[in-house]
Amino acid sequence: MSTLSEAILGAPAGEYVDREVDIAFAHDGTGVLAREALREMGVERLPHPERLRLVFDHIVPANTGTTATLQAELREYAGVSGIALSDAGGGICHQVMGEGVVRPGMVVVGADSHTCTLGAFGAFATGVGATDMAAIWASGETWFRVPETIAVNLSGRLSGAAEPKDVALAYVAELGMEGATYRALEFVGDGAAGISMDGRLTLSNMAVETGAKTGMFYADAVTVRYLADYGVTASPQAPEDCRYERTVEIDLDDIVPLVAVPHRVDTVREAEEVAGTHLDQVFVGTCTNGRYEDLARFARIVRGKKVAVRTLVFPASRSVLARAIATGVLADIVDAGCVVGSPGCGPCLGAHAGVIGEGEVCLSTANRNFKNRMGVGGEIYLSSVATAAASAITGVITVPEVV
Repeated sequence: MSTLSEAILGAPAGEYVDREVDIAFAHDGTGVLAREALREMGVERLPHPERLRLVFDHIVPANTGTTATLQAELREYAGVSGIALSDAGGGICHQVMGEGVVRPGMVVVGADSHTCTLGAFGAFATGVGATDMAAIWASGETWFRVPETIAVNLSGRLSGAAEPKDVALAYVAELGMEGATYRALEFVGDGAAGISMDGRLTLSNMAVETGAKTGMFYADAVTVRYLADYGVTASPQAPEDCRYERTVEIDLDDIVPLVAVPHRVDTVREAEEVAGTHLDQVFVGTCTNGRYEDLARFARIVRGKKVAVRTLVFPASRSVLARAIATGVLADIVDAGCVVGSPGCGPCLGAHAGVIGEGEVCLSTANRNFKNRMGVGGEIYLSSVATAAASAITGVITVPEVV
């Protein structure tokens, strides 16, 4: 009997397999490198351009003339090669791919480490380097060593102010930043069914922060309904009685608001332990927590109030932004005094759009708080959207109330 990774890749853990790739994508940073590698390989014609995507999300709109020139060259290449392009403002690659593109059972490869996000759909989704991506574009396939699988068994239901991001921080703290290296994480158990699709994307997203190859949910009724909204017909996946390398038990009833403190994602404290920490900036967004459910939660907390610290909100995609406008969520966020940025990664990678200065402290809903990531000499704390919203209002890390 097979784990989900074994079933999709068609071989038991430990074996090496060659597989066709259903979807392969790169962003404005890695796409430039992949294009250069293809040029050096002498490859001009791509065999399956319909399977490929380019998504401009990391440094858009362009921050310098050099960046703009590289992006212009990549746009031109997308046009002549037949690769579908999501240009500036379209959104973050993982979110864009999650809006009706990726489906259960697919093999998905992206030139970005957080491609594991898309395992939330019951796909085998993983990140590769730009040179590997060039080889995939040139051939339409790649090789894998089928990973062993760690089960993250979810029981109970989230309550109070806890949300999926807190669960993600909990399992990263349990496994450590290298505790699942080249493993697949499978989120299973009765509690999994109660996690929304947006929440599943958050949980799968942070699998790589444990060193994992991917993080996966079995497609179920929640998945099928979500994809149906995009006009996609999908079937649920039935878990088999398989062998896991180990099982991590998480009772959702026990989860409370958590915060990862500088400078490691697995150094996690209860929010009340670090409450009162001064903040210079709050950042809400990224491929971890920039979806509509996140923005709506943030808006509910700040509605009718004013933020006490500069607060940046970046929707994960244009469709998320459009929905936030249509429902009034964006108006609540703007009225609270927040800055709303163009859909994309924003300051997450420290390139533009709100980096922090030396000695400044940022509370972020992103997935990484490494030293100097968002600005040389700054400190990054990671939290849920609810904790970020409560903290934006007070200007210090604050434990959120029930929302």
